[in-house]
Order: sequence, then C-alpha cells, then structure tokens
Amino acid sequence: MNSGWGELLLVDDDPAFARVLGRALSARGFTVYSAASAAEAVAQLNSDSAIRPDFAILDLNLGGSSGLKLIGAVRQVNPECRIVVLTGYASISTAVDAIKLGADQYLAKPIEVDAIVRSLTDVRAPDDDDAGEGTLSVSRLEWEHIQRVLTENGGNISATARALKMHRRTLQRKLAKRPVRE
Repeated sequence: MNSGWGELLLVDDDPAFARVLGRALSARGFTVYSAASAAEAVAQLNSDSAIRPDFAILDLNLGGSSGLKLIGAVRQVNPECRIVVLTGYASISTAVDAIKLGADQYLAKPIEVDAIVRSLTDVRAPDDDDAGEGTLSVSRLEWEHIQRVLTENGGNISATARALKMHRRTLQRKLAKRPVRE
C-alpha cells in the first residue's frame, strides 16, 4: 500500500458517510479535506491557503445542488486531479454528463472503499470488456432511474411517463417487472 497518495477533496452532504469514508481513505494514505456543500468546497479551493487536490470524490446530489458543477472548479485548481463522482441515484445520463465534464469515474453507492481507491489510483485506460465491481448494468440503471423519477412524481404513473417521454403503458409494463438483479 502506498503510504502517501496525496491530497483528496471529499465533498458529500451526508456527515456520517463523509466521516466514515474520510477515515477509511486517511487510513489508506490520503490526506483528506472534507466539504459538506459545493460552496464550502469552492471556498477551500479558492482560499488563501487553498488546497490543490490530487484526487476528488464528489457526491452527485449535494442538498439540491449538483456535484457536477464542482468538476470545473477542481480541474481549474489542478488539471491532473483524478475525479470520482459518487451517487445513490445512478443513471446513464448523469454518468455521461459527469464524464463529459471531466470526471474520471462515476460510481454508484453503496460501494466498498477499496473499489473507490482503485478508481482513484488506477490510471490505466478503461477496458470495455471489464465492467468492474460496482458497475451497474444498463438494465439496472434504467430501473433505478425509473424508480427515482417515479418517486419525484409522487408515484403518479402518468406524470412519470411524461417526464421520461415514455408511453404510459410501456412504463406500466416496465414497472410490473421485478427489479433487475446485479
């Protein structure tokens, strides 16, 4: 194990999760700086004693704000920073957005700390045949996205179908199926 990977910026609005993950990453050789919001993270990056993180872990949903907005700020401070976006609501569209904006990895929670460390420290080119641990199938991503939109619409099938630009009957058929297993 590397005894000193470098500085890591951890941005997550869940204090318990951030505390546990921060301790685990510190134990693995990272110098961890935590922020509970996008504004707090930007303040740390732009202060007089600003950090220049070698690594960043950004939660996608930061109390109504998007962690994706921080990718540019982190890249501005250190263009070589390895950025991982974590989310409890994985979807194909946000994964594509994260990568387009400059994230190196997009991982769905829950995930083991060692998988996060591997994604931060493994700089080899991605292998299309190796989906890796913790990577969700397209079917599972679709199921979770539908569930999230359904929840946002208070369980209203018609409103969810409109939001997904999907015929209501198609949505009902998809919902009648059991969740895709991983």
